[in-house]
Amino acid sequence: MICPYCNNLETIVLDSRGLDESVSIKRRRECKKCNKRFTTLEKVMNIDLKVVKKDGRLEAFDRDKVIRGVRKACWKRGVNGEQIERLVDDIEMRLLNREGIKVPSGDVGKLILTRLKKIDDVAYLRFASVYLEFEDAHDFYKLVKELVK
Repeated sequence: MICPYCNNLETIVLDSRGLDESVSIKRRRECKKCNKRFTTLEKVMNIDLKVVKKDGRLEAFDRDKVIRGVRKACWKRGVNGEQIERLVDDIEMRLLNREGIKVPSGDVGKLILTRLKKIDDVAYLRFASVYLEFEDAHDFYKLVKELVK
């Protein structure tokens, strides 16, 4: 790891801890040259996971695409970036713990919906309207009725 202060390549790890059962590790480091301390966040970047689309095409799992979709659903809803990151971390972990590397896109959508429902009802409805392909206001009405129960 390169020191952000002096660009030295030699650093030591003082402390490591996983973040909420996610695929991230937070490390406290110290530079051997300037002795300054800094924190790094390490994430697994290369995930060998394929999403099977509705038409049968295979697509590499794209964490950023999931984050963009969740952000759109949560727009102006008071859901912060950290909550979104944790939601996506949880989904990633669940997908990685499955057998095999192929996952239907519908399963990814269901995982997102389940977690959004716990965070914000409006964000849940927004995501559901796209994921469940709502045709009209009646579709919204049925889902809102279920939420209110």
